[in-house]
Amino acid sequence: MLADNYAAYDRNKTRGVPRPGAALLQGMVACGECGHKMVIQYKHGPRYLCNYLRQQYRVPVCQHIPADAVDAQVVEAFFQALSPLELDVYEQAAAAQHAEEEQVAHAKLQHLERLRYEVGLAQRQFLRVDPENRLVAAELEKRWEATLAELKRAEEGTANSRPASSPLLSLPSELQAAFRAIGQHLPLLWRQGLIQPVHQKALLRCLIDVVVVRRPSLECVQVRIVWRGGATTDLQVPVPVGALADLAGAQEMERLILERSGQGIPDEVIATELTAQGYRSPMRLVVLPSTVQIIRLKHGIFQVRSQSHPRQVAGALTLSQVAKALDIVPHWIYDRIHKGCIQISRDSQTNLYLFPDDPATLEQFRQLRAGTLKTLRFSKEHQDA
Repeated sequence: MLADNYAAYDRNKTRGVPRPGAALLQGMVACGECGHKMVIQYKHGPRYLCNYLRQQYRVPVCQHIPADAVDAQVVEAFFQALSPLELDVYEQAAAAQHAEEEQVAHAKLQHLERLRYEVGLAQRQFLRVDPENRLVAAELEKRWEATLAELKRAEEGTANSRPASSPLLSLPSELQAAFRAIGQHLPLLWRQGLIQPVHQKALLRCLIDVVVVRRPSLECVQVRIVWRGGATTDLQVPVPVGALADLAGAQEMERLILERSGQGIPDEVIATELTAQGYRSPMRLVVLPSTVQIIRLKHGIFQVRSQSHPRQVAGALTLSQVAKALDIVPHWIYDRIHKGCIQISRDSQTNLYLFPDDPATLEQFRQLRAGTLKTLRFSKEHQDA
């Protein structure tokens, strides 16, 4: 345990002592590209980073993997390993190993019986030979000695032989009951946050030796869990990406959104349909209605009139109307409102900034842009009017 807790981030096999960080596979993640151990970086969220070659040879970072998505899938595999079904598999493996050992022992016993028969046959042939026929007697004596030596080696090998692997012991009923209780209650305690990250990592290390990760595409990570004993589990883990274009099939999804939106289908329904077809949003494993809306609006497909037509308020100018009349961006006006250069409050009914529909209003804005005026004040009475 002391040797395993030794923390060194080179190509050694130690994992370091479990620490309270959020990344649960700390010290157990290996890069699927170069084989080196990956470190943890918590900037902009936890992620596993392979920077060994960069530190040694000043080459680019091998790969970096978002930690949360990988951790979640590995934890689910860990829970499955603790399920009662896995106990049944363990018992089947123990029975199969026992049967295989019996077959090997029977084969060795038959081999010894065959050698003993050959030794007895060689002895009888030697004793029956005419002593005057020395050449034949010498040859039979050599054959007898060779079979005796082979028999002796076989007996010694059988006596000193050890099983190729550690025997799988049948679990007592009390231990089986304890494992079933763990498999039922541990996931609940885990998800409720009652187990600290340090203890979560220690539990994972009880069954997992190493987790090998490789990112063949931006949206998916290949994960191989190497369990204690050498068994492996392969997973395909979808991970967040930065933009819709990073997803495979993004163009086809966009085409379907435009087609369905053109038919007047609501965003929520389109998102549900696309999720069922296997599509997803960049940051989620499902298609969000907001993703559908962004693509729809980008192509000028509107569902309500206010999305394509500026709001008209009698006797007032909206912020967008003022910006259009002055040929400025709306952000310039929002920025001056935020800084206090334009003093105005939102209309209680429309929740909009409403300016007096008067040529003097636009002239005041021009003077503010030119620096002639430092502050514009629009009273509540003007807005109500």
